[in-house]
Amino acid sequence: MKVTITFLHLDHTPALDERIQEKTQKLSKYFNGGDHIKWTCYVKNNEHYAEVLIHGPKLNYHAVAHSDCLYKTLDMATKKLEKQVSKQKSKIKNKIHRNNGKNGELVILDVEQAWTDYDEDFVKEAA
Repeated sequence: MKVTITFLHLDHTPALDERIQEKTQKLSKYFNGGDHIKWTCYVKNNEHYAEVLIHGPKLNYHAVAHSDCLYKTLDMATKKLEKQVSKQKSKIKNKIHRNNGKNGELVILDVEQAWTDYDEDFVKEAA
């Protein structure tokens, strides 16, 4: 996984670099490893912003967070990305389980067997 870190209007410190690497490791458990993570940290109007872009062959995720503390901002951006990734993974999982493994096959029952469940009184009351 390739990581790019950019600081605008901020000093690059080893502590910030270590914190970003820690957050990247936390996010890397969701991906295969052929992805590119780009972190951009900057200050605007006395607010610390963290912008994260994850780009891969079949995925794109983006999150922006801001607060008064850069460390808090990094945590918020990581949480936003985790939420996006888990939502996407659950969509894929639900799509797989929605078919119940039938792959869209039509099941045709025997005519005699199909009408054994038919209740005329219930159908007449519903109409």
